[in-house]
Amino acid sequence: MNYAVARPSPGRLVIGDVLPGAKVRDVALVVAGAALTALLAQVAVHVPPSPVPVTGQTLAVGIVGATLGARRGAAALMLYFLAGLALPVYADGNSGWDVVWGPSGGYLVGFVVAAFVIGRMAERGTDRRVLTAFAAFVVAQVIVFAFGLVGLKLAVGQDWGWTIHNGFSIFIVGGLIKAAVGAAVLPSAWRLAPSRRQA
Repeated sequence: MNYAVARPSPGRLVIGDVLPGAKVRDVALVVAGAALTALLAQVAVHVPPSPVPVTGQTLAVGIVGATLGARRGAAALMLYFLAGLALPVYADGNSGWDVVWGPSGGYLVGFVVAAFVIGRMAERGTDRRVLTAFAAFVVAQVIVFAFGLVGLKLAVGQDWGWTIHNGFSIFIVGGLIKAAVGAAVLPSAWRLAPSRRQA
């Protein structure tokens, strides 16, 4: 895949574009984005009776998508998804198709879509101000939960009330905290970036 072709045009730069290089840089960013997601996936807290743990993955999805842009961000999360089929990179060191078809599978699919969407929003400058970065992170997490709830319901066969409570409601506070972290980190990163590359 030629990631260099996917580079945003001037005026639509993301933080990843501040780094020099083209193809090698883009491949390195995609691999790094997948690795960051795998690392934060291991930060997992179980909240019974939900079969889905609270993890750092959604924070990683937002940061990776916003810093890499839509296509590279989605590519990084797709790489993470595919790597998890063979390597123990999913939450709690899990891997394989059993996870994809299990309660967490929908969330994994949602990661790819959410990374693309927040990446596209970042390309339009939402990552440069605290309030818009916060809103972008919230949107990305809503996308993750939308896919996750469908997958959770299909996997466990519970009614929608149980599914929404155990697959969404108990994660709201944590999600808002992650959005706040992202809203603090991204504008700060732009302030540190070379001004000649900011659009």
